[in-house]
Amino acid sequence: MSTNPVQTVDSDPSRHLWMHFSNMGAYAQGVEVPVIVRGEGCYVWDQHGNRYLDGLSSLYCVNVGHGRTELAEAAAKQATELAFFPTWSFAHPRAIELATKIADLAPADLNRVFFVGGGGEAVDSAFKLARQYHKIRGKAGKYKVISRNTAYHGTTLGALAATALSTARAPFEPLPIGGSHVTNTNVYRLDPQAVDTLAEAIQERIEFEGPDTVAAVILEPVQNSGGCFVPPEGYFQRVRQICDQYDVLLISDEVICAFGRLGEWFGAQRFDYVPDIITTAKGLTSAYAPMGAVIASDRVIEPFLTDNNVFAHGVTFGGHPVASAVALANIELMESEKMLENVRANEPVLRGMLESLRDIALVGDVRGAGYFWAIELVKDPATRQRFSPAEGKALLAFLAPELYRRGLICRADMRGDLVVQLAPPLIAGPPHFAEIETILRSTLVDAAALSLPTD
Repeated sequence: MSTNPVQTVDSDPSRHLWMHFSNMGAYAQGVEVPVIVRGEGCYVWDQHGNRYLDGLSSLYCVNVGHGRTELAEAAAKQATELAFFPTWSFAHPRAIELATKIADLAPADLNRVFFVGGGGEAVDSAFKLARQYHKIRGKAGKYKVISRNTAYHGTTLGALAATALSTARAPFEPLPIGGSHVTNTNVYRLDPQAVDTLAEAIQERIEFEGPDTVAAVILEPVQNSGGCFVPPEGYFQRVRQICDQYDVLLISDEVICAFGRLGEWFGAQRFDYVPDIITTAKGLTSAYAPMGAVIASDRVIEPFLTDNNVFAHGVTFGGHPVASAVALANIELMESEKMLENVRANEPVLRGMLESLRDIALVGDVRGAGYFWAIELVKDPATRQRFSPAEGKALLAFLAPELYRRGLICRADMRGDLVVQLAPPLIAGPPHFAEIETILRSTLVDAAALSLPTD
């Protein structure tokens, strides 16, 4: 692991900073908080000067890489011109320009862009939009949302109704009513005959709930939680038909999958379907400023253009001028440096590197698309036998800190089955993949040799 000069951190970060999804009790007992102080390209450095390859794009966000002065300069220029003005019955040039640009990039007639502060707000806003859309069309009973098992759609109370992770839901129940779930597309764990009927599970659920009660179906193009579940051929086309049949809106949750992550501007384009609504965030600004968006089709906004109907929703910082300027600069940078083309050209190389790890006893499945991949770890690749909860917990306790210690930031996770996920910046190429392979291979080999506890 290479190092840079140490950057001093003046205070104990665990004393006042309440970190997200973090075991604060462990830090109170003396576990050191990793403090990242600098980033450049595909790498970040901690407070001790240690360098790490950011193989997760800092939570699937920093698509253009770290340290891009173009985005910092765009933010500074906008802040001196107009630091803030809301988009509540007003507009400003950057929000107008960004909405126009996004509409140009989005598929088909998704031409209306409603800005918010992040991914969770985008999902919440899409749910509210779906409910009001049906209500003003005389279908007030349509309020339910269908999502897939193990899916993660955010942590706001509204989004949690669709998030299908008990660990995320249980602490805050009872949740808002209206969420239900169907089988996901983890084809590695399905009988081959069941794969062809995955979309039919959505139809069955709509009929079970009652078509007059279902407002929307929300799906990620590639499902993140559980480990990069890719849809089988024809899946989204059939889901589109089902949604049309029952007057249900199809929401494509692209908080992760948009802005080049899958080699296209939007994941819906990668898998050739047209949703009614797209939710997005993260790569929109490459996280150089917080921003999200709901992109709606002409059909969805049409009822709001007549009879004085108003979408009764808004957030203070939606369409923030500085964030809008950063997003425009981010998209311009992606276009000028042909980052989508880079992802498409190097996707086979990244996949090939991960496939080469199949000779390690732990590796069961390799799946993903673009620069968004997962390795599922199993007890026996021949039978696809899962680890017991105790075994999985022990492996996770080894993998998560050890990969970081060896210089790779990725996600070792067990929301569902045990997986290691990778999502490098879109500027990454074969030399970075080789570095990832070296660290992954040595760590997985050592993990395979561990003596695991029994339940």
